[in-house]
Amino acid sequence: MLIWFMRLTALVWLLKSVFAWATILDIVPGVRPFEAEPFGRQSAIVYFAVIDAAAAIGLWLTSAWGGVIWLLAVTSAMTLAVLTPQLLPLSVPLLVFGGCVVTLYFLLSWLAAQEAR
Repeated sequence: MLIWFMRLTALVWLLKSVFAWATILDIVPGVRPFEAEPFGRQSAIVYFAVIDAAAAIGLWLTSAWGGVIWLLAVTSAMTLAVLTPQLLPLSVPLLVFGGCVVTLYFLLSWLAAQEAR
């Protein structure tokens, strides 16, 4: 179950990364041009374009480092959204979803460790 969860999560985070790269390349219609964004927001977009892709690869490979990078990506996104919403505007439902996904990851990891005993 943990492997399926990691692979599904990897696909979602790969899509997030592709969307961030599309924003950087200004190919998303209806989105403000990347050059017009404030420098702090540009930095956040680039950071998540890179870390989300790395997390997606690591999760797909079901490696321990993938889970760590993914947790770093999720917690940094949630922290930025709460402390500086102008850099990373996320709605409350997305924040709750992120917390639920992390909780599910820890639960499935714990269950997998119990099964391995």
